[in-house]
Amino acid sequence: MPKKDDAIVLTQGSLYRIKSLESRDHPMETNGIFKGYAAVAHDTALVIELDKSHGEDKGRLRLIPANMIMSIDVLKAEKEKEEKEGESNAVYFG
Repeated sequence: MPKKDDAIVLTQGSLYRIKSLESRDHPMETNGIFKGYAAVAHDTALVIELDKSHGEDKGRLRLIPANMIMSIDVLKAEKEKEEKEGESNAVYFG
């Protein structure tokens, strides 16, 4: 159980199942490895490398805008690597 002050963060290399909006009646399910974040217009997106459950699309990268995410299941978590000074996963907008 995380401590009260511990933030929960997505870690690169971890396996996630993400449900996001695809249509009004049907969510899109994405299974794969979290690769990081990307800026898409004025929004932030999660970058997921699709796993074998996506058939021929295995290995492709899917960008999921943060505002479209309905839920995230952690299937396999990797330990978070300590950031080197000056490095960050933050996405900056100009």
